[in-house]
Amino acid sequence: MSRLYPDRPILAASVAVFRDGKVLLGARANPPAAHVFSLPGGVVEIGEPLEDAALRELLEETGVQARIIGFAGHTQVIEKDEQGKVRRHFVVASFAAHWISGEGTPSAEAPELLWVDPQHLGDLPVTPNLPNILAQAVKLAAPLAR
Repeated sequence: MSRLYPDRPILAASVAVFRDGKVLLGARANPPAAHVFSLPGGVVEIGEPLEDAALRELLEETGVQARIIGFAGHTQVIEKDEQGKVRRHFVVASFAAHWISGEGTPSAEAPELLWVDPQHLGDLPVTPNLPNILAQAVKLAAPLAR
C-alpha cells in the first residue's frame, strides 16, 4: 500500500525507551514532520504483533534494545492536501519500554538521537502528540524505576 494517498489508515508502532530517567528521541528524516523529534517507530508488517514492530523499528533506527512494559496510547497523523483529499493517514500505537542495551546510533531514518528528560522538552521541536504520549509512558515506567 502506498504511504501517500492510501486506501485506508496505515498502522505504525513506536516506543518510548527509558534509561536513567531519560527517554530516547529521534529526529525524523522524512515527512510527515521531517526534522522534528519523535519516538523511534515505523510501519507494522503483516502478521507482526505491535510490540514486536515497535522493538524491531527501535533496533533498526537506533541500535537500541529494550523491553516493553506497557501501552502508552495512540496518536493519529492525518494530513490533507489543498483539495481536502487525505494525503497521509497513520495510526501509531505507542509503548513504554526499559532500555536493555545500545547507546543509540543515528541512522538514515533517525539522523539525530537524543536522550532527554521526558518532562522537560524545552523548545525541542517535537511531533504534536508527543508530550501526551510521554506523560502516559512516564506513568508506566515510574513504578519500575524505583
